Amino acid sequence: MRELGVNTWVWTSPLTDASAPDLLRRIAGMGFDAVELPLEDPGDLSVPVLSESLAATGLVPYVVGAMAPGRDLVDESCVGDTQDYLRACIDLAAGIGARSVCGPFYAATGRVWRMDAREREAAYDTLRTHLAPVVDHAVARGVRLGVEPLNRYETSLVNTVDQALTALGPLLGEGLGLALDTYHLNIEERSSADAVRAAGEHLVHVQVCGSDRGAPGGDQTDWPALVAALDEVGYGGPLVIESFTADNASIATAASIWRPLAPTQDDLARDGLAFLRSLPARRTT
Repeated sequence: MRELGVNTWVWTSPLTDASAPDLLRRIAGMGFDAVELPLEDPGDLSVPVLSESLAATGLVPYVVGAMAPGRDLVDESCVGDTQDYLRACIDLAAGIGARSVCGPFYAATGRVWRMDAREREAAYDTLRTHLAPVVDHAVARGVRLGVEPLNRYETSLVNTVDQALTALGPLLGEGLGLALDTYHLNIEERSSADAVRAAGEHLVHVQVCGSDRGAPGGDQTDWPALVAALDEVGYGGPLVIESFTADNASIATAASIWRPLAPTQDDLARDGLAFLRSLPARRTT
């Protein structure tokens, strides 16, 4: 059945070699199939430590990146360092056998500005120019990038699937596709299921959570319709719970987590996993 996973941001930030082994054992003990590993800064995580923990737990790895301030592919002053960071994410993924690296790989999260149609077209052209060598690196390492649209409060550049398809255009293919997050879909798309259909063959990775950023299930999302759309487009990748802890000041502020979303973070993960396993339609791979 489709792999079900969870992002370690549910519990901690940043994930490091020191914290990863115990947390991965905890995640595997809950019954998850996969884990989403954020590389917040190169050097936080190493291939030997992660490989040993993944082998011991049997978890399938996926890597995500974080576009912190100073990481940007449309701000010329940040491009070189951002490309180096994304290559580091790709190299980590290749080293641990992760199939994809996903995130909002275009501008610093939280940076918003107004654009007219001409300015937006120019920004997309700049993005493609600076993303192209990173995509080439991903292809060379056997990894696929997934670019994630974010809601309007976190970026003004790529909010919808249609914008992502327009922005990425000719780069889409073997090394590049889209990563979708149900939280952002709930805010920006008129229909989450139709957004999945629009992404179609370009869909690389799917993150899930409730419409309140808590556990999936019991929220306003039409989960059966969403999963049916995933099946319709032939998506065989994982569903990964991405939520955040309110106990870490930096991550809580970055993700606007101002209140607990479950009695405990373990409850959030377990309840979300139980709900995902209960969904009636899941594609077999």
